[in-house]
Amino acid sequence: MENHSAITSSFRKKGHSEHQSSNMPVFSAFEETSDSGDLRQILETLKRRSLVIAGISIVVNGGVTYSTLTQEPIYQGNFQLLVESVNEDSSLGKVSLLDSNIAKPSLDYESQIQVLKSPELLQGVIKQLQESYPEITYGSLLQDLTIRRFGATKVIEVSYKSHDTQKIKVVLDAISQFYLNYSLDKRQTKLRQGVQFADKQLPNIQNRVAQLQKEMQIFRQRYNFISPESQSETISGQIQSLTQQRLAVNQQLAAARANYMSLQRQEGQLAILNNAPLYQQLIAQQRQLDTQISGELARFQPENPVIQTLEEKRNNLLPIIQSEARRALTIKAAEATTLLQRIEVDSQQLIQAEQQLQRKLEQLPVLSRQYTDIQRNLQLANESLNRFLTNREQLQIEVAQTELPWELIQAPMQPESPISPNIQRSLLLGFVASSLLGVGAALILEKIDNTYQTVESIQEKIKLPLLGTLPFDKSISHHPSRHLANSVSEQEVVSEDTAQGIGRFSNMFSNSSSQPRYYGYGAFWESLQVLYGNIQLLNSDKPIRSLIISSAMSGDGKSTVAFNLAQIATSMGKRVLLVDADLRCSQVHTLSGLNNLWGLSNLISSNMDMEQVIQEMPTMKNLSVITAGPIPPDPARLLSSDKMKQLMDYFHHNFDLVIYDAPPMLGLVDVRLLAPYTDGLMLVVRIGKTDKSALTQVQDNFKVAPINLLGVVINGDKKKLQGYNYYYSDYNKRG
Repeated sequence: MENHSAITSSFRKKGHSEHQSSNMPVFSAFEETSDSGDLRQILETLKRRSLVIAGISIVVNGGVTYSTLTQEPIYQGNFQLLVESVNEDSSLGKVSLLDSNIAKPSLDYESQIQVLKSPELLQGVIKQLQESYPEITYGSLLQDLTIRRFGATKVIEVSYKSHDTQKIKVVLDAISQFYLNYSLDKRQTKLRQGVQFADKQLPNIQNRVAQLQKEMQIFRQRYNFISPESQSETISGQIQSLTQQRLAVNQQLAAARANYMSLQRQEGQLAILNNAPLYQQLIAQQRQLDTQISGELARFQPENPVIQTLEEKRNNLLPIIQSEARRALTIKAAEATTLLQRIEVDSQQLIQAEQQLQRKLEQLPVLSRQYTDIQRNLQLANESLNRFLTNREQLQIEVAQTELPWELIQAPMQPESPISPNIQRSLLLGFVASSLLGVGAALILEKIDNTYQTVESIQEKIKLPLLGTLPFDKSISHHPSRHLANSVSEQEVVSEDTAQGIGRFSNMFSNSSSQPRYYGYGAFWESLQVLYGNIQLLNSDKPIRSLIISSAMSGDGKSTVAFNLAQIATSMGKRVLLVDADLRCSQVHTLSGLNNLWGLSNLISSNMDMEQVIQEMPTMKNLSVITAGPIPPDPARLLSSDKMKQLMDYFHHNFDLVIYDAPPMLGLVDVRLLAPYTDGLMLVVRIGKTDKSALTQVQDNFKVAPINLLGVVINGDKKKLQGYNYYYSDYNKRG
């Protein structure tokens, strides 16, 4: 064995890059399917929990059977009462002070049943029953008495149960007669109360009718209101007439304003003067004088007295003409102003009248509503008054009647067969209930179980390469050291006596035909062979030379798998080194039976020679083991050191296969420190032990720090072990 200096030189010579280049593709994530279960998973769960289901079913069914067979028989009798009329024409149905169009309220059955059970009501019948059965009290009677509505019908069913059939008949007869008498008393009481209520309400209703009639009269007188329709038509006609008048007045007003404006202009004044007779006469005289003056000027000089006399007459006539003109214009202006004012007054009056009618029209809906309210209230008051008068007469007639309102449609009878226990039904229900309880308990246990229970469930939930499945074997976990195999060369053949003493793997080397031990104890060994073969097939170009075996959490059997896989590889002719890299809780030295005085922790932390640390298995010369050694205070610091990398490179190039038993991955960094310097990681998952949440956290670790995950090994498969045992047992019988 080479020393530490040889390791260092070898590491520098070969380099580390060559080792890393051999790594295979990295699996960085788990692909999980949905948790929705199907029928097949449920059936598998029930099969797996069959002992729980059977145990609960047997206990519950046994209790039900014992209780049913030891129970004293109980009898039950009943009678039925029709408490409401079927055709809705009974006398009580007619007694209604409400409108006939409103649905009559039906009987409140829940309240009626509580009344029938009340101690005040049952006190009389209890005293009657105590004459024959003194032990009957209200509490005991109510405990065995059942009153219920018969479905959705108008029938009340009264039941009574007891061990004595004669007692049932007596009790039900007394109660049925008591309830019939109670219904008659109740009916009479209601009728009397109805008469009293009618007598009390009639004066108020009559006063109400009189008051509403007076309000109607006052309303019509105040607003001259006959009906909303006629009033609306009248006001609308008046408004239309006023509108037409206002249009005509507006036309007159426009003409008067135009005439008045024309008097203010010269053209209008000339037109007025042309139509003034006196003014025209004066103008004619002026023209005549002008004509005379013109004629005399032709004969005389302007200073002639004749001409001066004519001019003097003309000058005296001009003021008269102007005065007449002013008078005529003043008269016309006054007439136009008076006409305009009169027409404007008429227009304003029409506008005011129209506005008043419009306000009346706008107020009409309010008045109409008030009129309708008064009319409706008066109508309701009259109808209520008529109804009260009619019902009071009907109630007075019915008070004198003695007809029973409730009808006994099924009389009490003495029961012949017990209602309890019904052995057949009780046993059937007990079986069904116990089975359901067992199944429920099994499903609850499965629900709260956070581990994988079958190989199929692991394959469905975790989409990763499956390298192998190892069967469950109690002998391996209880006696790990007894399975060591004796070292033997490929050409050696040991005798039967020797083979019986070399432990579990002796069947691989024994050629004795007297005892086929391979088929009697080979299930676990065969699974390891398949696992080893699958590992070799992962990379045919460059075989796996070093690998890490770890698990999500402790207790999954990683150390046992690592130790036994090392023996398998050794039996295949490989030079194997098993390194216990679990510097926290080492197990390899316990499994192999070797001492743990010196180990990997010493080799990393000191200059100890390799020969002092590497130990060979006494039974297998090609299997070397490095135990963990003393537990260091900081394992991660040692595993991440350069010295550890040099050692791993040395192991990789000097052994055919190096297997590292690493700590669990959950919460620890050890595997991430070692994995980059190996050919990959093999993850051990144990059925019924590995926690699902732990496996999910490991998934997250792979995402953060990609690791070459070779695949998964499923440990503890009980189904596979049973299959092998069946095969081997059948083979031995045939052999």
